[in-house]
Amino acid sequence: MALSRKLLLLFAGLVAAVTPARAAEFYTEDLRIPMAEAGPQGLEAFLVRPAGGKRYPLALLSHGSPRSFDDRASMSAHKYYGIALEYARRGFAALIVMRRGYGTSPGGRADSVGGCAKAAYLPAAAVAVADLRAAIDAMARRADVTTSGMIAAGHSAGGLATIALTAQAPPGLVVAINFAGGRGSRDDDDVCNPDGLVQAFTAFGKTSRVPTLWIYATNDSYFGPELARRFHDGFRAGGGNATFIAAPAYGDDGHYLYSVAGRPQWTPYVDAFLREPGLLGRDILSPPDSLPPPRQLNEAARGEFARYLASMLPHKAFAVSPNGGYGWRAGRITADDAQRDSLAACMKWSPTCTLYAIDDHLAGPSQTTSTDQSARAR
Repeated sequence: MALSRKLLLLFAGLVAAVTPARAAEFYTEDLRIPMAEAGPQGLEAFLVRPAGGKRYPLALLSHGSPRSFDDRASMSAHKYYGIALEYARRGFAALIVMRRGYGTSPGGRADSVGGCAKAAYLPAAAVAVADLRAAIDAMARRADVTTSGMIAAGHSAGGLATIALTAQAPPGLVVAINFAGGRGSRDDDDVCNPDGLVQAFTAFGKTSRVPTLWIYATNDSYFGPELARRFHDGFRAGGGNATFIAAPAYGDDGHYLYSVAGRPQWTPYVDAFLREPGLLGRDILSPPDSLPPPRQLNEAARGEFARYLASMLPHKAFAVSPNGGYGWRAGRITADDAQRDSLAACMKWSPTCTLYAIDDHLAGPSQTTSTDQSARAR
């Protein structure tokens, strides 16, 4: 039975059969990946893994590229925490690495494809692969991560980079996952030099032999079904090992299927693919335990605490006062920043505030701040 047929059969069963086995704690760490081309600052990265003391196989996660160059600066590895957590729940050390020119990673237009009509995808992919290899090298030196049995997954431009990585697969890479992979989309159903992009995938297939999973939603506005099939067919024609999933339409734009909101739809495909070579155990760790709301919060404030718990943007913190005032902030650069900002927000409600939660954990009892301020605002 072909692998694609097995995946489709497994999919229906996994929706019902794969249930979280137990609650778990997760370890997170902000990192800078050393790389000469990135200068002293290195590449921005964020690691999420189970909190246990063993070495976890690496899941190397690669991001997309916005249509507007100016939007790259606002990108952050933290924004992919919810995605990374899904791999950590499955027993991997998930690393989100921001390639050169994205987020706080130096590099400018290092991965430029040039003019639209003659967009050159192979040189741009080579830049991305160099960044991913730097991340792998850094992880190989850690005591809590192993690159033996590692997987790679990427979305959009990161999907293209992931497939390019398999063309010169580093030791230890066992499978790769391509979510809506491609480059050069400048508007809906408008891709720069699409034939050149197909040729790039074909070139990767000539040397790629790692099993790969390709997932494209049928309503993807960046790389529509016909073009996505051309990518896949070219890769397979070169000898690449690929299973293609034409996923049902997702929301208004299937290009964003690979998201926190889309987890119920894409995780079963991934689980079926990882189970086939025995990379996924029977148990999937539960997300972090939901914290109880502070007792002094009224009903409306408890709703705000629920929003805090639902936020997938580390670092975050929730502060509360004895009279029910509160303040919380998410998406800060460090946990200290989140604590400071949430306390400041709370102190606009009340002169005395205490940190109640930091990220997904209850705060210690001594983290309190007092002030004479008493303005009422969150």
